[in-house]
Amino acid sequence: MSETREWPQVAIVGAGAVGGYFGAMFARAGAPTVFIGRKYFADAVSSKGLILDKPGGQERIAATATVEMSAVRECRLILLCVKANHTLATAKQLAPFVRPDATVVCLQNGVDNAVQVRAAANIVAVPAVVYVAVSVPQPGRVKHLARGDLIIGTSEKADELAQLFIRAGIPCRISDNIEGELWVKLLRNCALNAISALGRVRYGQLVQSGDAKELMQHVVDEVLSVARAAGVVLPGVNDRESGMAAAMELATQMADAFSSTAQDLNRGRSTEIDALNGYIARRGAEFGIPVPVNHALFTLVKLAEGVRV
Repeated sequence: MSETREWPQVAIVGAGAVGGYFGAMFARAGAPTVFIGRKYFADAVSSKGLILDKPGGQERIAATATVEMSAVRECRLILLCVKANHTLATAKQLAPFVRPDATVVCLQNGVDNAVQVRAAANIVAVPAVVYVAVSVPQPGRVKHLARGDLIIGTSEKADELAQLFIRAGIPCRISDNIEGELWVKLLRNCALNAISALGRVRYGQLVQSGDAKELMQHVVDEVLSVARAAGVVLPGVNDRESGMAAAMELATQMADAFSSTAQDLNRGRSTEIDALNGYIARRGAEFGIPVPVNHALFTLVKLAEGVRV
């Protein structure tokens, strides 16, 4: 349902599962939205529209899709949804086309995407924490399983951004500790993603396995040790028990979902493991903190990626 208030033009850069879902929410609310993605996605959406498959039913949304980065020229809101390992390269591609008053919101895993975007070009980049369980069963179709909410940090544009997301039907709250919120998401991803991928199981199956939960606890302990060394305060997570509870909560909410890492491996694509367990492995080495479980999970996923190349 469209609103009478004027929408800014919105661009979705990296129209995969996450970008497809949040872009679909803007498009169905009436915002002029352009999706920028791979050719097979653009072709499917241009010919048949974008199919949003939600628990309550399926909806076909008319949308504009292209492979051309220059399509962001007139857009004041740009949702960056590429995989974390493509952030820097994508930011450099974006830079020549982003208008001065545009805002890039990083809807990505990892904790330093907005920093990378700002380093690559003079672009206003806002970090966001994304909680959503989505997949792409076929080009142009996005299947939504659970959640679909955001957390953004405080800034001059925070209130305006939050209201835009809320108007599009996307719950959004503002945090005065966005770094800590990003690390809470990182902790959850580190505890769940690689184990789901390597074990080829959904989140709900992890919750039911005592051995998996023991492994998750080791991951959580290591992430918290690195966070303390980095001086990061995680909201609501102040010890190993609350850290484990945070991971278990997400696994329970998204019980039917495979992790994004699992989905990438299944499709033979590179994963974001460098920005997840790999990030903890690098920061652990930097601080002289042993993180053997995170390093092992990182290594195993990288080996699995190589098998599929």
